[in-house]
Amino acid sequence: MLERENVNVPPLVEDSTSASRPVSERQQQIADAAAKLFSKQGYYRTNILQISELAGISSGLIYQYFKNKEEVLFLTVLQVLETYEREIPAALKGVEHPLERLTTALRAYCGVVDSRRDGTVLAYRSTKSLLPEQQDVIKKAELRTNDLLKECLEQCVREGLLVQANPLLHAYQLALFSHAWALKHWAYLDTFTLDEYVAEGERLLIEPFLTKKGWKEMEQVSNGAGGAASD
Repeated sequence: MLERENVNVPPLVEDSTSASRPVSERQQQIADAAAKLFSKQGYYRTNILQISELAGISSGLIYQYFKNKEEVLFLTVLQVLETYEREIPAALKGVEHPLERLTTALRAYCGVVDSRRDGTVLAYRSTKSLLPEQQDVIKKAELRTNDLLKECLEQCVREGLLVQANPLLHAYQLALFSHAWALKHWAYLDTFTLDEYVAEGERLLIEPFLTKKGWKEMEQVSNGAGGAASD
């Protein structure tokens, strides 16, 4: 007998700037199972039956929540990006010093990637399989996260803590460094802990841009002094 549930599923594709999107417990169950399979064996080698078996539900029930496998993929990728949008601002709450905000953002970004390694790899590998309008939602979500990094960098420049660089390219370098923790985790696993990796990121991508004032205040931030930037 066909398994049925009373469902009211909101559309997944929305032109929204909010990182909070209603997802039912059943949708989450399906998306979690799909993410494991997509990451392990690839999107094209995974079918709805395999997802249903891992999720412990019928394949017919999946179609009550998703139109097709493509929509399942969309939700799994979208959730990774929305985690960035949720967790990075949360980590920055109450952090005032520009350099501390920048280093905190990098640390939070790498931390989210660490908790979502499979999903991060999946986003790189399979986004091209989505419909154009789904890809557009993913791109907008990525840009919102990168804008947050860009704002941290620009604030440091305004305060005279970093030398002027192209903020867009600099923000993307920080984002790509964060993503690389998942993309090249096999290479880094025996070399760095997550904290060591973040520290290397600061040395590579932040410290070379510090002004004399920036170096002085970076030492204060590192020693836990914090506070507002001062002349």
